[in-house]
Amino acid sequence: MLLSFVLVTFGLFVVCCHGFVARAFHPEFPDGLSVVDEARLFKGSWDEAYELANKTVAQMTMDEKLGIIIGTGQLNSARRCVGDTTAVSRLGIPSICLQDGPAGMRLVRNVTGFPSGINTAATFSRRLMRARGVALGEEFRGKGAHVYLGPAMDIMRNPKAGRGWESFGPDPYLNGEGAYEAITGVQSVGVQACAKHFLANNQEHWRYGLSSNLDDRTMHEIYFYPFLRSIEADVVAVMCAYNRFNDTSSCHNANLIGPNGILRQNGFKGNSIFPSGYVVSDWGATHDSASDNANAGLDMEMPGDWIVIGGGVYGGIGQGLKTAVNDGQVSVDRLNQMVERILASWYRLGQDTGYPSVSFNTQQPDGTGPGNLDVNVRTDDHTALVREIAAASAVLLKNNRTVNSQGNTVRGLPAVKGVAKTVAVVGQDALLPNLSCDGMNECDDGTMDIGWGSGSNSLQHVVPPIDAIQAYLGNSTSITTSLTNDVSQGAKAAARKDMALVFVNAMSGELGAYDTVDGNMGDRNDLNLWFSGSDLVNGVAAVCNNTIVVVHSVGPVYLTFSNHPNITAIIYAGAPGEQTGPAIVDVIYGAVNPSGRLPFSIADSEDAYGTSIVYVSLGFPDINYTEKLLLDYRYMDANNITPRYEFGFGLSYTTFSYSSLSIAYTSSGYTVSFKVANTGSVAGTEHPQLYLGYPTGAGEPKRVLRGFEEVVLNAGESQSVAMNLTIRDLSVWDTPSQSYIRPPGTFAVWIGASINDIRLTGSI
Repeated sequence: MLLSFVLVTFGLFVVCCHGFVARAFHPEFPDGLSVVDEARLFKGSWDEAYELANKTVAQMTMDEKLGIIIGTGQLNSARRCVGDTTAVSRLGIPSICLQDGPAGMRLVRNVTGFPSGINTAATFSRRLMRARGVALGEEFRGKGAHVYLGPAMDIMRNPKAGRGWESFGPDPYLNGEGAYEAITGVQSVGVQACAKHFLANNQEHWRYGLSSNLDDRTMHEIYFYPFLRSIEADVVAVMCAYNRFNDTSSCHNANLIGPNGILRQNGFKGNSIFPSGYVVSDWGATHDSASDNANAGLDMEMPGDWIVIGGGVYGGIGQGLKTAVNDGQVSVDRLNQMVERILASWYRLGQDTGYPSVSFNTQQPDGTGPGNLDVNVRTDDHTALVREIAAASAVLLKNNRTVNSQGNTVRGLPAVKGVAKTVAVVGQDALLPNLSCDGMNECDDGTMDIGWGSGSNSLQHVVPPIDAIQAYLGNSTSITTSLTNDVSQGAKAAARKDMALVFVNAMSGELGAYDTVDGNMGDRNDLNLWFSGSDLVNGVAAVCNNTIVVVHSVGPVYLTFSNHPNITAIIYAGAPGEQTGPAIVDVIYGAVNPSGRLPFSIADSEDAYGTSIVYVSLGFPDINYTEKLLLDYRYMDANNITPRYEFGFGLSYTTFSYSSLSIAYTSSGYTVSFKVANTGSVAGTEHPQLYLGYPTGAGEPKRVLRGFEEVVLNAGESQSVAMNLTIRDLSVWDTPSQSYIRPPGTFAVWIGASINDIRLTGSI
């Protein structure tokens, strides 16, 4: 029924031969410029971009304009990207290539498999968030893709949500910072970013027609907030979602995308006075008539086929938009505006000059066939960055360390090479994934480095844990393996070993053309580890008193085994991308001191999260967001629920102290300053977090995240840290006035190592 599923072909990773390609098209480049510098030579202002776009549109025919607005079709044999427009060669306009996805290029060879959004959030590092965006942009540019279909910023309303791992978690502030840095990084190299999915796209079941029903304040403070940060990052494109929003389909919802809707009224303008970018549909997300969509504010329809979901409203049977313009249902001015917005974004990022041609073909993802030019955009720097983010996002949840008289770890972490003479590696998650699933990542018989669906990426260069462990230990250690989840075999391999490494996972992904995976239709069915992972862990721990557990997961999972005395360490490694093996070896053996922090809470019950996935319905359901502002730690705070591991939690191989809190007023808000010291014996990275408590009567949760930092310290070193609170950080959304207002009264300021590990308190 839903043929449109075939549409969503997101996510490719591309690494960079851009410098060479750019000079081939633009030989006047001075030598020695970086990719970023070269791209910036092209970029102009929005006013300049709209001036060029207006002049170009004035020369175009009706059919040429429609070719810019309407995708060429997912089922078009000439298609090379997941979305393509029709070139206007006589005016120098190429086919604009839109390509998946948030964690790298999908269905493309010779690209990098980057860490997921949720892992990037777990770094609590704007530096790494930005660097990942730059690297993504370099690869997309190097392959000739004009539009990076990301970042995703869908709030993880429920921990089982199938695509929650593509975004940055349940907290709107952390999601907003992740989105801001990703967009800034991607667009710095001249690649268009496309913020998605607008709005309140929070589960996979029934996503093509469910209605997300929420009040105005909840919308602004939770679900719109990351998009507001995207606008502040100057994002040039926004993708409207499949779901209905308050009973109107997102892609023809004027309250969302119209001239007086929330998107345009908050700075994403699209005219010559306040110019900005365009709104594109999710693949097949258009409904009803062409005039309804166009007049509501949609600028580009993808992918352009006639599809049951989309009804062929733009590019399908009857050329609906052309008829609507000829009949006067859509004005010529509105048609021109749609094209101008798209072309202005293309001009704005300098894609009209020196941009590489598309060098891949997603219809032949194995790299064969016409259109695949074997351009390799992988770089050593990108590989190193992926490894760094994967290690920096690993969250050490438990570490009962025992050392011997020589000071070497004999139980717990960091392990010392050669001290544990016998090591067992247990679990199918340590294996290389089935590469036949590359581009879909629906296979479940190996390590989980990314979820499945259009947000997946290339598995071509995945280095699994077992390979990295064997390469690192070499002949120094006797390694025994049981690379299945058979409990008896795992226990047999681990018995009487000095250390057992158990790898377990839980996956999720996108509903669509992508089959269900082990009975999970995108959204997870529960929060259990897959393939009886908990039984495997307990079976190994029963026979090995130094059991180290590594969890690869798309989100929270039950970790009820964490108190087992023989489990000396637990690492939540998430969905870390292609360098999953080397990164986990770096953490286990101490080359990297773990600094990841949980971007969500891990509880022992689904009820602790206060929301649910609607699995069964007689039709497209209405989902009422009755929890309002209370998601994850906010809900737990309000209901006195103590999770097993709280939001922001993460251990280190060293210790840190906090002191000297001061709060100073500035013209733009307040500066909160304090000192962090490394009181341990090894270098490490601390991530202090700022939580704000609003005055009584403000209607806010007890505590909300309003700041975080990355502080790198050698042993014995200390550093002053300053975090800025803006007026908006201190404000709440006021529906009657349709504005942010600062409530009167006293604000509490908490500085801590997690939401429940508060070190300093103050007030404003």
